[in-house]
Amino acid sequence: MKSCSGCITRLRTWSQRLEEGFLCLLLLAMILLACLQIALRLLFSEGLLWADPLLRYMVVWSGMFGAAVATKKGKHIALDVASYLVPAHLQSWLQLLIHLFSTLVSAALTWAAVLFVRNEAEFGGTTLLAMPSWLWNLVFPLAFGLITCRFFAAALADIRTIAGRFLPVKP
Repeated sequence: MKSCSGCITRLRTWSQRLEEGFLCLLLLAMILLACLQIALRLLFSEGLLWADPLLRYMVVWSGMFGAAVATKKGKHIALDVASYLVPAHLQSWLQLLIHLFSTLVSAALTWAAVLFVRNEAEFGGTTLLAMPSWLWNLVFPLAFGLITCRFFAAALADIRTIAGRFLPVKP
């Protein structure tokens, strides 16, 4: 059991480094491309035609994957008015309910994004850099799927926390 736990820990660490590394590289590329575009416009009165649309797609990709990382760390946008109104002994139940609801909403968004990308693949054309438009929009089902998994994992953790209060402790 310990080796399985160690593998899961290594997998989490590896995936966290991959995500954060991807976001850092994306941000660095955005900064460099934007600075290059500014320099070309200032010095030569023209820029790269493909740079501005590429920067827009990069902003969308960084925003979506940034939202997935924020969800993993519990730093996503949340309305917690109800948590002030609910007694302390019911907080974990409220948290479970919120995570389950968030899982359902993000799963619905994942499904809608899959349908969108499927339609783009079927009916869409080519866009930036002569790539099919569905490739650029693939970020939506990927990020929403990741967010769904993270909310579901948080709900499972809530269930373990609640169950731990009711189950007898083994000596």
